[in-house]
Amino acid sequence: MEYAQACRRLRDALTFGIDPSLEPIRALCRQLDDPQHRYDCIQIAGTNGKSSTARFAAALLRSQGLRVGLYTSPELIRYPERMEIDGEVVGDAAFADAVDAACAAAEAAGIAEPTEFELLTAAALWLFAREQVDVAVLEVGLGGRWDATSVVDPAVCAITSVAFDHTAVLGDTLEEIAAEKAAVITPGTTVVLAPDLAAKQVFCERIGAVGARCVDLDADTEGSGYLARARMIAEAHPGLARYQIPNVATALATAEAYLSRPIADAAAVDAVGGLRLPGRFEILREDPLLVIDSAHNPASAAVLAAETRRLCGEDVPVLLLGVLADKDARGIVEALADTFESIVVCTPPSDRALSAEDLATIVSEVCGRSPRIVPDIAEALDLLGDTALLASGSITVAGEVARLWC
Repeated sequence: MEYAQACRRLRDALTFGIDPSLEPIRALCRQLDDPQHRYDCIQIAGTNGKSSTARFAAALLRSQGLRVGLYTSPELIRYPERMEIDGEVVGDAAFADAVDAACAAAEAAGIAEPTEFELLTAAALWLFAREQVDVAVLEVGLGGRWDATSVVDPAVCAITSVAFDHTAVLGDTLEEIAAEKAAVITPGTTVVLAPDLAAKQVFCERIGAVGARCVDLDADTEGSGYLARARMIAEAHPGLARYQIPNVATALATAEAYLSRPIADAAAVDAVGGLRLPGRFEILREDPLLVIDSAHNPASAAVLAAETRRLCGEDVPVLLLGVLADKDARGIVEALADTFESIVVCTPPSDRALSAEDLATIVSEVCGRSPRIVPDIAEALDLLGDTALLASGSITVAGEVARLWC
C-alpha cells in the first residue's frame, strides 16, 4: 500500500463506531498476533493535557536510554504525526506499511467497517512491535472505557484532567465523564493522578475496587516533589507555557512509576527542553508574534487566556478563532473574552465546523462587540499580514495555520 492510498483508506473509514465495544480492536490485534504484548504500555487519559503529558513522558523515558513509541491524536497536519519512534515522526513508507497491516487484519477478521481510530491504533501497535520498542506511550483518544487504546494492559496509566467535553458521548456531569476515563484503571496498574483533578473520588473508588497502586500528586505522599520539580524545569525553559507545569509533573511521576526509580533533574531538564509540542502554545513566528494553540473547550481556553496574559502583558495579539459545531463555543468565547480585545472569526476546514457567521453572533452576544468575520483562514492570514496573532479554538484551526505557515 502506498502512502496516498493509506490516507484515502483512513479518510473513508468511519469516524465513530456504531456500537461502543473493544471487540473490533481486539479482533484486529489478534490477527496481528497481539503486538501490544511485545512491549510495555503506558496509557495517558484525560480531557486536557494528555497529549502534552504523553510527549513529556516519552521524552523522559528516552532520556533513560529506552526505545520509546509514542501514539497521539489527532494529527496537526499529516496522519503520520500520530506515531513517533524515539522522538521522530514515522516515515510515510513505514506509516503506509502499518496501515496496510491493519487493513489486512480487518479484512481477515471480517470487520466490514472498522473506524479510523481503530485502524490507526492497530497500525501503531503493529509498527511499535516491528520497530522493537521497549515501551509505548499511548494517548487515549476519547474517554477510556471503549477507547481503542484500552486493548492494552498498561503498566502505568495517568489521568491528566477532567472537564466538560464530548458530553454527548461521555456524560453531562464531571462524575460521569470521570467514570468513563477511570475505566482505563485495571488490576495491577500503577495510576498517576494529576494535581487538582476534578471528580477525583471517582478515580479513587476505581483504584480501590481493582486494587491498583496510586500516585496522587496532590498528596505527594512519597515526598518526590513533582510539582516543585516541574516548576524548576519550567524555569529552565522560559518558552514553555506555564500551563504545562502540571503536565510535566504528571509525566515525571508517570515515567518514574514505570522505571521504579527517580530521574535525575538534569536529565529531566534536558529531555523537556528539546521537545516540540505541536499546537500547544506553539510559537511559529517571534516578531510579530504568531502562536497556534489547540484549546477547544472552556477549560483549555481559560488556561490559554492566562498564558497569553503572562507572556504578552498588555500587548495581547489579535485572536483568530474558529470552533467546531459540537463544541461549547459560548463557553470558549466566555473564557477568552476578557483577554482578547480584537477577535477575528473564521470557519475551520472541517465538516463539523461552526460557521464564522454563527460564531460571530456568539462573540457579539458575549463580548458586546462585533468581531471581524473572515471565513477563510488563508485569507485571514493575508489580511492580518504582520499583525501579532494567536490562532485557536480547535486543533483544526491550529493545524491549518501551521500548514499554511509551513
